[in-house]
Amino acid sequence: MARPSPPGAQYVQQYLSTALSQRGPAALPYAEDAKWLIRQHLVALAEAYPSLRPRAATFTHDDGRSAHLLQAEGTLPIVYRGAAYNLPAAVWLLEPYPRRPPAVFLTPTRDMLVKPGHPLVEPSGLVRAAAVPYLATWVFPASNLVDLVRSLSHLFGLDPPLYSRPVTTVHHPNPPPPPPNSNPDPVPSPSSSSPLQSRIYSSLPSPYGRFPPSAQIHQPVRPTEDSAEAFRRNAVAKILENVHRDAAGLRRAQDAEMEAILSVQVNLRGRGEELVRGLREMVEEKEGLEQQLQLVLMNTDVLESWARETEGKRSARDVLDADEVFEPADGLSRQILECTAAELGVEDTIYSLDKAVQEGAITFESYLKSVRALCREQFFHRATIAKARAAHVTRLAARVPLYAS
Repeated sequence: MARPSPPGAQYVQQYLSTALSQRGPAALPYAEDAKWLIRQHLVALAEAYPSLRPRAATFTHDDGRSAHLLQAEGTLPIVYRGAAYNLPAAVWLLEPYPRRPPAVFLTPTRDMLVKPGHPLVEPSGLVRAAAVPYLATWVFPASNLVDLVRSLSHLFGLDPPLYSRPVTTVHHPNPPPPPPNSNPDPVPSPSSSSPLQSRIYSSLPSPYGRFPPSAQIHQPVRPTEDSAEAFRRNAVAKILENVHRDAAGLRRAQDAEMEAILSVQVNLRGRGEELVRGLREMVEEKEGLEQQLQLVLMNTDVLESWARETEGKRSARDVLDADEVFEPADGLSRQILECTAAELGVEDTIYSLDKAVQEGAITFESYLKSVRALCREQFFHRATIAKARAAHVTRLAARVPLYAS
């Protein structure tokens, strides 16, 4: 049965546009801003390698989760010792693609085996991402599927990961002559035609090409490899390794520099927000001060007007008495006011006597007599003030329940 021809670029574009535009439960689990780039990668891969066809299928993760994802399934062409081979493979685009590299699996057929101990491929067929330089140094958005397949084709061409299953031929000793049978036509044995069938089956064409046998199964004597060709291959591999290592180092340095720049940007953004907030608070405070200034100016104008009017009405004979300006609220308040004034007057008199005795205006004996009498008077004034304040507080406390009710 002939294999179907690979889809054209127009069919691939239509299929991907339909698959990536699905919404609801049938939507593919990719980021919306990455779907256009995923479509471009798969279209470019189908144009460069028509043997890899994009389609949607169910992928099961290692933890048992299942997801409906896109994959490029088909064959990966390689060239080994001048002969062309096709490796059956599947490139799965996982959920974080294209910010993370895809998962590449080799899917050997029944007549193929994975080479044991291969440095790039696990026995399950999974291509080790850490061992393939292009997968290990995947950079978004520069990395793409076309360059990945080209890199894998080159690496697998140096050391093919698949080989043909060996054909074992069972040699039977010469069978003894059959016993005499009355039936003249003997039934042919199934093994009598096995050599011919093996030649017929081995001559059938294979879409993957005939892979070389494994060196671990057969140990034929190989011809000596050209030293120049081996040196060239090793040099190319070493150069590729150095290039990928330098690219990885450059990427790490750029990531560190980007992290430092982002941290500085975050710090500057925070400081900018603080400056804007401080400026806003200063503007609000300025507006409040301006309002208070206007209020003060208005009050000043009112007071100046009142002073001018009062000055004009008051005659020259009128003398303002400071004691009549303030009127106590009750008898206790009046007593506290008078005792306080008397106590302050005694304090001023004692201060004047101190100055007089220092200057020699009065004798020390007169100073002591006067101070003793003034201190006694001051004591009575202070005691009266304390009692009056206590009575005043008691009176105010008695009024509180009345106001509360």
